[in-house]
Amino acid sequence: MVVVGRVEGPYGVRGWLRVRSYTDPAGNLVEYRPWHLHGDGGGYGGWREVRVREIRPHGEGYRCSIEGVADRDAAARWRGALVGVPETVLPPPGEDEYYWRDLIGLAVRTAAGSDLGRVETLIATGANDALVVRDRERERLIPFIAPVAREVDLDRGVILVDWDPEF
Repeated sequence: MVVVGRVEGPYGVRGWLRVRSYTDPAGNLVEYRPWHLHGDGGGYGGWREVRVREIRPHGEGYRCSIEGVADRDAAARWRGALVGVPETVLPPPGEDEYYWRDLIGLAVRTAAGSDLGRVETLIATGANDALVVRDRERERLIPFIAPVAREVDLDRGVILVDWDPEF
């Protein structure tokens, strides 16, 4: 399951949910089906497939109605639940594009062979994405842009970067 959003809480009294999209662009959330929710809503501890009846833009997120959630109390139980979709519904990334989940855990090395650590996560800075790389001693933020990230080899599990190890 690939996490594509999060339930922020209930919306109104008729069981609608407020959902934040983790997709880029955010509107991709609307296109992916089937949805699965992971949380303790309704007493379910694992992933549970749900049927989205309706979804509408709302502020910076979305509001949606799902089958079986008819009132505010039922919707409130899903607060904090993750929204996931099967990996198979995602389109393949384009050339020189990557899903963040595919980069997390990769080793990061300089062209000169210095090991900088592993990708712990990524962050969107507004200007560009940045790799959060951690080794035993420190954490580095390395811009994930063409002049810096020279090569991504998913098969070998390595990202080669043009980066000063002292930074």
